[in-house]
Amino acid sequence: MRTALVVDDHPSFRASARAVLEAAGFDVLGEAESGADALAAIGRLDPDVVLLDVQLPDMTGFDVCAALETEDE
Repeated sequence: MRTALVVDDHPSFRASARAVLEAAGFDVLGEAESGADALAAIGRLDPDVVLLDVQLPDMTGFDVCAALETEDE
């Protein structure tokens, strides 16, 4: 089964996204509401897919992606 992490600062969006992903056959491993929480959760959970909001309270989704690329090097 494919795994996913939902990252968004709005609880209602996270709940909706979780429902859609689960209906599509994903196992949603968790949720995060900030970039820092996302990075920690990605490192801990190792999801196949991350549904990532672009505008988070502490950084952008692009910053999260850049941090992940740096970790892979």
